[in-house]
Amino acid sequence: MSERTVFFLSDQTGVTAETLGHSLLTQFDGQKFRQVTLPFIDTEDKARDAVRKIDKSAERDALRPIIFSTLVQDELRSIVKDANGLHLDIFDVFLEPLEAELQLKSTHTAGRAHGMSNIETYMKRIEATNFALANDDGGITQNYEVADVILVGVSRSGKTPTCLYLALQYGVYAANFPLTDEEFDSGALPELLLKQRDKLFGLTISPTRLRQIRKERRPLGQYSSAQQVRYEIREAEKLFRRYDIPFVDTTEFSIEEIASRILDSKGVERRVRP
Repeated sequence: MSERTVFFLSDQTGVTAETLGHSLLTQFDGQKFRQVTLPFIDTEDKARDAVRKIDKSAERDALRPIIFSTLVQDELRSIVKDANGLHLDIFDVFLEPLEAELQLKSTHTAGRAHGMSNIETYMKRIEATNFALANDDGGITQNYEVADVILVGVSRSGKTPTCLYLALQYGVYAANFPLTDEEFDSGALPELLLKQRDKLFGLTISPTRLRQIRKERRPLGQYSSAQQVRYEIREAEKLFRRYDIPFVDTTEFSIEEIASRILDSKGVERRVRP
C-alpha cells in the first residue's frame, strides 16, 4: 500500500489539526502516512508557500495529499483550498453548523484555542505544572494535602509524564510517589500517603515493557533485570489491592488515555478546559 502524505495546516501551533487528524488516521490500519505540520500560516505569502509544498508532494507521490486545516482567516483558507489535495477544513465542518444553530457569526479570531487570551487559565496551568515538578518522585511531600491526585507506582511506570500532562492540559494538581523496596519489604504504604489515601491512584505496567524502558536508561545492574522488574510490579499490585487503590496498566495506553481514566475514576474536577 502506497504511503500517503498528510499535511496539518494552522495559523497557530498546529496542535488542534494534529489531534483531530491523528484520531481519524488511526482508524485506517495498514495505511502508512507521512505527516507534515505547517504551523503559523498567518500571512498570504505563507499560505501560498504551503500550497507549493502540497502541490510538490502531490506531484512527487502521484497521489494527492490529505490536508487537515484549522486556518481561521477566510483569505488564507481560500488560498490553501487551491492546493492539490483532499482538503478537510475543520472550520467548514464544525464552525458553519454552529453559526447556524446559534444564529451568531463567529469572530474568526486566530489563536483563541491555544493563545494567551485567558491569563487566569494560563496561570492555573503554570501553577499546576510547578506543583507537579516540585512533587515529582516524592520531592516535597508536605504539599500532598494540596494535591488533587497522587500517582503511585514503580520507577518508570509513567507517573511523571502523566502528572505533567494533567497539569498542562487540565490544571490538575498531580503529585507522584515512587514505590521502592522499602514499601515492598514492609508491605505497607508510608503514613504520609495513607493520610491522603482517597487521592491515591496506581500505575502498573507489563514486566517486558518496563524492562525495555529501564534498559534504555540504565542497561546494567539489578535495576533493569527481569527478576527485579517482575518483583517490583508484583509487590506494587499487592499494595494496590491491599489498600483498595484503583490502578491502570499503562502498557498499551497513551498519556491522554491514562489521564482520562484517572480523572474519571477519581472524579477529579478539571480546573481548566483544553
